[in-house]
Amino acid sequence: MHPALNKAILLVLLLASPWLLVQAFIFVAAQDEAITSMETCPEGSANCAHLGGNADYRMDTTSTILDQSMDDVRIKILDYILEYECNILDEQSTESTYYVHFVEYTPFWQFPDDVLISIEVVDDDTVEIELHSQSRIGLGDMGVNPERLERVYDELSA
Repeated sequence: MHPALNKAILLVLLLASPWLLVQAFIFVAAQDEAITSMETCPEGSANCAHLGGNADYRMDTTSTILDQSMDDVRIKILDYILEYECNILDEQSTESTYYVHFVEYTPFWQFPDDVLISIEVVDDDTVEIELHSQSRIGLGDMGVNPERLERVYDELSA
């Protein structure tokens, strides 16, 4: 092989090594585990956001009542999951409730964040939602979880 090509390959591997090390760490330390019920954020947490269920955390107060049917909101959730290429780990449904736990990954570094959404029917054309997003790794999220819940809320309430 040509020495310049060897140097170029070595340089690419050197530059990629932090990303590769992070991916190996995530693979070992952040295994998927289904969360089967709504959680709340620990007090003082900087890697979690919650809206609804009288447990708002790091979110501007927004109405959690939506004037939409259960089916309409569920479709919007599933569209979101497809659009952002998330993985569903748990999904539960009855006539009056819907719950889903999925994993959304941050761009580039691919940190897994758990997102929980609960919907409860108020009447035929009204539901109440509860949203939760939490990073699996780290002490902070650089605002990713509140931003994600704002995005989810905007899509559901549209």
